[in-house]
Amino acid sequence: MTAVIETENLSKWYGNVLGLSEVSIKIEKGIVGLLGPNCAGKSTFLKLITGQLKPNIGKVLINKQKVRNNYKIYSNIGFCPEQDAFYEEMTGWQFLTGMLRLYGFSSTEVEKKAEKALDIVELAQDKDRILKSYSRGMRQRIKFAQAIAHEPDIIILDEPLNGLDPLGRRKLIRLIKFYKEEGKTIVVSSHVLPEIEAMTKKIILIHQGKIFAEGDIHYIRDLIDTHPHIISIKCNDPRILAKKIIPEKFVLKLEILADEETLIAQTNNRDKFFNILPALVVGNHIEVKEITSPDDNLQAVFDYLIGK
Repeated sequence: MTAVIETENLSKWYGNVLGLSEVSIKIEKGIVGLLGPNCAGKSTFLKLITGQLKPNIGKVLINKQKVRNNYKIYSNIGFCPEQDAFYEEMTGWQFLTGMLRLYGFSSTEVEKKAEKALDIVELAQDKDRILKSYSRGMRQRIKFAQAIAHEPDIIILDEPLNGLDPLGRRKLIRLIKFYKEEGKTIVVSSHVLPEIEAMTKKIILIHQGKIFAEGDIHYIRDLIDTHPHIISIKCNDPRILAKKIIPEKFVLKLEILADEETLIAQTNNRDKFFNILPALVVGNHIEVKEITSPDDNLQAVFDYLIGK
């Protein structure tokens, strides 16, 4: 698949403060999650790829074209910033239609697209309220509305779920997935791990302005050879299971928890571990209730990569 967004040695600094350091990546269609703690460089990266900031070195290409000062490309990008920057006395309708006019749409098109976007984010009934009276969640939704109202092919979302209640988060995640099915390219940043996991398996991990890893979360986890995989098995007889597993060379450590029904195993070869497990379970009449991998998630991977 052809890359939609490409960066090469992309770097940005603010005086003596490094914002982004030599980032070279390719982003294809679909949803890509940009994950990192606050001040990791996420917003800097997103502003660079949308042409809002000028890199100190490196370059950004969208569909093989340079982005900076290329105004023809901007109409195909929707950007939802992390920070609010409203004219507070405007109504939601005035804000949204004003943004759409900047794209050169006719009055009829502006009204049509504004109504559609407001319906999508469920703000149609609140369109005549002034923005100053909007709740945090409503402000997030109107920002998302302006990002998608002009129907761009590329949608860039900087912490879009901040301030939303659990129901609002689920609805927005469903919307983001819908745009993926429509063939859009979506880059969404977050410092909240479950949010990214709920949206996509394509992850870019960023910390201190540098890309630590990118790809499928399980692929990234498999690259970390210095940390064993942890597997939790809840069953009716963990002691028998432990006795059968312990001779294997790829099993590094076994522990039975205080509940007397959970076996925690550490292994340096997860595939071999899971290959032998079914035969041991069936052959010893062990009833397995649950198998999980507590460290096979973004938090563990991120902690490993940054050396926590």
